[in-house]
Amino acid sequence: MAQIEFQSNTRLRSGAILKIAGLLLALTACHKAAQPSLESTISFTQVPQWDLGDLNQEDVIEGTVSGSRPGQNMIVYSKTGGLWWLQPRLNSPFTPILPGGVWRNEVHLATDYAALLVDSSYHPAAVLTELPKVGRGIVAVAASPGQERSSSFFVNFSGFQWRVRKVPSARGGTRNPYDPNNVYVDRSGALHLQVVNRNNEWTCSEVNVTRSLGYGTYVFTVEDTSNLDPAAFFAIFTWDHSTKQGNHGEFDINISRWGDPQNENQNAQFVVQPAFLPLNMSRFKAPGGKLRHTIVWEEGRVTMLTSQVSGKQDRLVAKRVFTDEVPRPGDESLRMALYAYSDPNHKLPPILQRAEVVVDHFEFLP
Repeated sequence: MAQIEFQSNTRLRSGAILKIAGLLLALTACHKAAQPSLESTISFTQVPQWDLGDLNQEDVIEGTVSGSRPGQNMIVYSKTGGLWWLQPRLNSPFTPILPGGVWRNEVHLATDYAALLVDSSYHPAAVLTELPKVGRGIVAVAASPGQERSSSFFVNFSGFQWRVRKVPSARGGTRNPYDPNNVYVDRSGALHLQVVNRNNEWTCSEVNVTRSLGYGTYVFTVEDTSNLDPAAFFAIFTWDHSTKQGNHGEFDINISRWGDPQNENQNAQFVVQPAFLPLNMSRFKAPGGKLRHTIVWEEGRVTMLTSQVSGKQDRLVAKRVFTDEVPRPGDESLRMALYAYSDPNHKLPPILQRAEVVVDHFEFLP
């Protein structure tokens, strides 16, 4: 009987030990599941240059994040004067996380830069004396000093500094790669934008002013575009990465035949986004020869004009005044792009030959 009792007690003790061990394992698993911050890391793939602080100049900051969850975002700060300042604007503090964990935004130049992975409920401070630690909605924190030299590409044209795009975009209905070698300024001071086939892939061009200009008059003098490939698309437009108002505050002057070789009568358009609203788009025929495109941006009004440069006096080709969906200035940048258009119905041919647009001069009048 004693032997039986001893064996019974041993089995009971063994069972209790196994239950306790199982409970500890379960608690450990729950604890790990509740601590995703331990598995979340932030890396920088591009950091702007070191600068004491410039409110008028911006550059791209980008990186990757691993271990993020749906609903989480990035927050970016730049440091100047010993303080960390929220970027790019107070009313748009969140930087979205793109597929593959990529995040990208623009910041004002500073001495140091920081990125935070945060939950959707987190409310960032506009100014910090020091970076916060992980916890209370902050999942991960990373910081980096500014680079000695920016890894962005720049050209100087008509008295302004322009950043040259090097990452792909989905403009034109397809994935368009960009190559900084497609952009240059010649000896006369004219800006060249090209679409060039490199390694069996059509590469495109885009530039943007590195500062926000706001309300005023924008004037572009452009050489003949009538012989562009039908699928080439030249765009003059604004884009505000810090807001979603009116499709990122975008309005455009576009030159293209949208892939249709027979489209000669509506090869240009004025647009205030979103373009699907009938009042927001006006198509017209842009003639051959040198053209002057003008945008007058005022509060509640955008006026667009295209004129043919002819002798001492320009000949007006088209004009449109927009008063709906007009964006307000924010952190927008003026841009010019030349890229390939792809017919969404796959009935029109893709781009078949090299394309080039030459912009003789740009002028801005506040």
